[in-house]
Amino acid sequence: MKVSEKRKLPRRDVDVTVMGLGCAQMGNLYRLTPYEESKGAFDTAWQHGMRYFDTAPFYGYTRSERRLGTMVTEHEREDYTLSTKVGRLMVPDETVGPEEDAYIAPLPFRPVYDYSHDGILRSFEASQQRLGVLKPDILYIHDIGPFTHGDKHQHYWQQLTTGGGFKALAKLRDEGSTGAVGLGVNEWEIVRDAMEVFDIDVAMLAGRYTLLEQQSLSFMNSCAEQGVAIVVAGAFNSGILAGNRKFNYADAPAEILAKVDALHDVCGQLGVSLQAAALQFPLAHPASVTVVSGARNAAQLSSNIAWFEQEIPSEFWAELHKRGLIAEGAPVPGSKG
Repeated sequence: MKVSEKRKLPRRDVDVTVMGLGCAQMGNLYRLTPYEESKGAFDTAWQHGMRYFDTAPFYGYTRSERRLGTMVTEHEREDYTLSTKVGRLMVPDETVGPEEDAYIAPLPFRPVYDYSHDGILRSFEASQQRLGVLKPDILYIHDIGPFTHGDKHQHYWQQLTTGGGFKALAKLRDEGSTGAVGLGVNEWEIVRDAMEVFDIDVAMLAGRYTLLEQQSLSFMNSCAEQGVAIVVAGAFNSGILAGNRKFNYADAPAEILAKVDALHDVCGQLGVSLQAAALQFPLAHPASVTVVSGARNAAQLSSNIAWFEQEIPSEFWAELHKRGLIAEGAPVPGSKG
């Protein structure tokens, strides 16, 4: 499969290439990333036919949206698909430090959670101006759920429900200001909850359905049945499937390390890159429309593209099933499931 191939969201007239560029690194995630490096990643994506780009106000405290907007607006609007997020207002603040929320040298705009009707609309308008794009194709509610908010989750959930946040999303979609709406989150359960109260079109799910974990398989099956598209993010599970020892943004526990070792064994036996398997596996599920890959520069993205397009023999997936390393019933590349 080539990264330039496209899939359409079942419910909306929006399509995405099967690999997209995630732009958190454009916001100096974990380390300084010069504009030229970010531009190199973008240009590499474009040269290979990738046309889906995802950002958020939170990334670099608005830096990512500003950088990506400069890049995409050099191209014709109909030639790319763009998503951004709402749920945080970026408020001018002189006390923003040299490192905040893992972003180095963030811009002086502090995030304040606001999922209310007016908060969603204000966030959207600010993103329009930073991006230079009037109608982002996809708009995600960013980081709603207990994973982010803990015991404050119900407070913010009520802003979306009784506070009119979902109504604001519906308004933007209905008036044509965006093509599709959904959630961008780290837990599948909150997507399930949202589907019960609002007709989302798509969800960006970071982790949770990966080569390493498929506890969400029944949820994914429900999404496929209901026509809710899944944008796969975090396919490397915070990097443990790409060579480090992090899982869910923390040091990986022993049982996770053991499973990764078992996956490495099969990869070594059959000459398959673990990174390639990690990028390709979640896209085999019929609910999945694209896998979003973060990359800091051209070299990183070139590696990700090569892994994504690497041929993987069916024997590899069969061996994973045989060893119990993939959940029963989980579709694999080349299958009809």
